[in-house]
Amino acid sequence: MASIHFPTDHEAKQTILEVGRRMYTKNFVAANDGNISCKVDHDIIWTTPTGVSKGFMSEDMLVKMRLDGTILSAGSLKPSSEVKMHIRVYKENPEVMGVTHAHPPICTSFAIAGIGLDRAIYPEALVNLGTVPCVHYETPGSQGIPDSIAPYCKDYNAVLLGNHGALSWGKSLIEAFYRLESMEHYAMVLMYTGNIIGKANVLSCEQVQELLDIRKSLGIHAGGVPPCAAKPTNLKDVVAPHSAIAAAAEVRKELKTYSPGEKACGCVASPVSENENGVSDIELITQAVLKRLKDM
Repeated sequence: MASIHFPTDHEAKQTILEVGRRMYTKNFVAANDGNISCKVDHDIIWTTPTGVSKGFMSEDMLVKMRLDGTILSAGSLKPSSEVKMHIRVYKENPEVMGVTHAHPPICTSFAIAGIGLDRAIYPEALVNLGTVPCVHYETPGSQGIPDSIAPYCKDYNAVLLGNHGALSWGKSLIEAFYRLESMEHYAMVLMYTGNIIGKANVLSCEQVQELLDIRKSLGIHAGGVPPCAAKPTNLKDVVAPHSAIAAAAEVRKELKTYSPGEKACGCVASPVSENENGVSDIELITQAVLKRLKDM
């Protein structure tokens, strides 16, 4: 088993402060919402205090403690009551080195609605984050939240907390924060496609499997698998009927599109040819496009 590299106390504290500033700047937290932790030994973490804005913390505010709750170093401030859910993640999954909890507006809206993030429509989200379950509601700060997230700490990378917010973890605190960012971006895409545009091409099972293979090659072995479509619905170009490209295609009576059967570059090239009058395809296309634009 490879040895674990723990950050130093200074590295951990500086990363917590930076993540806190980013969370506050990105509107993931308001007032003194949210909490952050970073592991510096097998059973020791640094974590954020209660009652402090994550955008305005200093090193002397942070709390060093053991996973059994023993305080090792602290100023006048106590750790957040929600540190219990951080501790539960570390205990359930020893590979975790950092945990973030915040209330990003769109993620929190999904959590309030009781809807997980689990549609196979966005490759980056599927590879880097995976699916995100929404666990049932428990009172913030209570033992109920650690118990509710425990079943998901090994097989997933994040969860939504019912009527509460978002929780993410990773092999470093920065990875945990990136997953928090990815959750909010994923939730925004789901909101737009599901509730504003009202349409999304769901990736086929074959396309999803390719992404799962990429995820595995990156050393990400958790995240779950979203439902996939039996057949792909995203293999044709979509071109506005009055665009220059469409006009050119009309002249040539063809619009080349990607075909799964094509190898090499995955595209089809068409050589330039001339008609009997010595006029090339390109000239014909240009003339047709100019005429179409003039007639608009």
